[in-house]
Amino acid sequence: MSIINNYRIPVVNDSFTLNNKRFNNESLESYAHKLIRTGEDYEKAIGDFLLDWLDDEPYIIVNTSGSTGVPKPIKVSKQHMINSANATGKFFKMPLGSTVLLCLSPNYIAGKMMLVRAMVLGWKLDAVAPKSNPLDGVYKQYDFCAMVPLQLDNSINRLHILKKLIVGGGSVPEYLIALIQGIKTKIYETYGMTETVSHIAARRLNSSKKGIEESCFKALPQVVLATDNRNCLVIKAPMLSSEVLTTNDIVSLISYKSFIWKGRFDNVVNSGGIKLFPEQIEKKIQLVVRQRFFISSLPDDKLGDKLILIIEDITKTTSEQVYLDKIAKLKDISKYEVPKQIYFLDKLIETATGKVHRGKSRELILSKK
Repeated sequence: MSIINNYRIPVVNDSFTLNNKRFNNESLESYAHKLIRTGEDYEKAIGDFLLDWLDDEPYIIVNTSGSTGVPKPIKVSKQHMINSANATGKFFKMPLGSTVLLCLSPNYIAGKMMLVRAMVLGWKLDAVAPKSNPLDGVYKQYDFCAMVPLQLDNSINRLHILKKLIVGGGSVPEYLIALIQGIKTKIYETYGMTETVSHIAARRLNSSKKGIEESCFKALPQVVLATDNRNCLVIKAPMLSSEVLTTNDIVSLISYKSFIWKGRFDNVVNSGGIKLFPEQIEKKIQLVVRQRFFISSLPDDKLGDKLILIIEDITKTTSEQVYLDKIAKLKDISKYEVPKQIYFLDKLIETATGKVHRGKSRELILSKK
């Protein structure tokens, strides 16, 4: 590592390649400038990040996704990013020289970390445009790739070119989990956030094993888990963050290294004294609602909050009553989990990373009442 102002600039692994080109620090900086000058938008973003990685600052400025609040820039330590890369390599058993595909936006932590892992671990990385069907036109075999659920949904017929796939940026729908059973690709759902430098835990989605052991998230090396008095996850990972992180994610803690995710504390609906978890209800009604949707609540004089369902549907070909009847007939749903009312929106509001923004979408409903 070069030393500038007592900070050691990370040295690119000798085995690292980007789009079939081998680099050291100096040649990578030159290539980054070329991407910024002549590349497509995603390539310019790669170039910008590479220059940030190779400068003499010990941190990177990264924007949070904004799914649970206003997006904000935060400082992420480069050393923490290196530590995260090493933990991922160890957890997923990805050795030197692994072939990997980057199809996520380099503007956010997940895409940046694919680049960091490749540079630190000596992977051979190819980058393609971060579109909804990233494997279209890709025929090379890859050892490792990362996607969001929408990309996975659009890539089912092309997954055979990937040996291992991690999926993050939102929970994976139950219908999609059903579709990937029997596929040889090892597919994992990850748990993490910008503040934890990408994922800190993962769970296998298409394992032949059954039971609690395979349904829970397992922590990466050197990550210790606990819960607070709300049953929300607490993360102690000194190699990733200088602070103990208390989340708003309600979990069932299996051990200090594993948990089952139940939902967001700030999404919990207290209706007539019954606590309802929207994310758990959503998993159940995915069988009858195939458009994008989410469970929320509205103030109610009798119940305090009444459960509602908000569906993205511009055609409205299926009526509210038909949906309610189908939901009520689901065998594993309780009477308290059946929405009291359904609202339709032509388009759900999204965050910059394509996640549904529950708060702002709900505000649209309130503005129309």
